[in-house]
Amino acid sequence: MKPDGHPITPAGFAALRARYDHLLGTERPAIVEIVSWAAGNGDRSENGDYLYGRKRMREIDRELAFLARRMKAARVVDPRAQEDRTRVLFGACVEIADEDDNRKVLTLVGDDEQDASRGLIGWSAPIAKALRGARVGDLRVVRLPSGEKEWEIMSVSYPDA
Repeated sequence: MKPDGHPITPAGFAALRARYDHLLGTERPAIVEIVSWAAGNGDRSENGDYLYGRKRMREIDRELAFLARRMKAARVVDPRAQEDRTRVLFGACVEIADEDDNRKVLTLVGDDEQDASRGLIGWSAPIAKALRGARVGDLRVVRLPSGEKEWEIMSVSYPDA
């Protein structure tokens, strides 16, 4: 199965939803309360609480709109349900090795949940695109800013169902 659009794992979608709910249910109401209180204190042009509060409210509203668009466009794909576990597809945990046997373990996740420091690589990243569809033993060339690098697929795994 090849995910189209914006694939995301169930955990990634839950994190987006949790962030949205926190902003909407906790942060925004607190800022609205501060702005209302500050507005009642008179001259708004020199009221730091009011000015900061309005600025923060705009930031929260922008982030809420962004999160709403991402959640609407997201397609939740559960890696545990992957039928072909021999190939690198969405949600795969892949061990790769270069020609010097330097190894990396990467997990292909949605772009909204990528975190290279934890080995979580976004689905549209160059290395993820190069690895898609590969099987153990396949060689894949990745084009990086520093040049091309060849990686061998050492193992492919998925979370248990």
